Amino acid sequence: MSEEKEQDVTASAAEMPKFNPAEFDEKDPLALDDVANEWDELTAERDNLKDRLMRALAEAENSRKRGERDRRDAEIYGGSRLARDLLSVYDNLTRALDAVDDTQREASKALIDGIELTRRELLSAFNKHKIERLVPEIGEKFDPQLHQAMFEAPVPDIAAGNIIQLMTEGFVIGDRLLRPAQVGVSSTPKE
Repeated sequence: MSEEKEQDVTASAAEMPKFNPAEFDEKDPLALDDVANEWDELTAERDNLKDRLMRALAEAENSRKRGERDRRDAEIYGGSRLARDLLSVYDNLTRALDAVDDTQREASKALIDGIELTRRELLSAFNKHKIERLVPEIGEKFDPQLHQAMFEAPVPDIAAGNIIQLMTEGFVIGDRLLRPAQVGVSSTPKE
């Protein structure tokens, strides 16, 4: 709750007059007791209402903050499903470019350039929406939070648990994993 609102509520409570039994006629003690009881009830009700108001203001502030956080998350992660669907388009464009040899590249230069341009444009759109490629290096330590092991193979001179081959790039959106990088991992060499 904001400090200003809390001060307003506290100031209102401070302005409320205090019970002064001397103001009442001492000849009628029952009337004095009734007034004192009523005063105590009103004071308790005031305190209860003040507590409820403070809780309601705190809840409203929490709701506002929660709404702001949800809005930010929707802005960043709202397109996750569409992004996952577009990853296969990126993969297919990459496979098409990887399959082209030098002879085909020269014979169909305009077509290959168009495919490369489309792939770059797709990556540019990904970057605009905070979708980044996850490309682990060969020899990097396998991280199950970011990588998916597709196979294990013993490789001499490479420690067990390191990446030996990248099969498919992974992608993250913001700080969330869209798709893990698919990798081959070294295992303990057999003796």
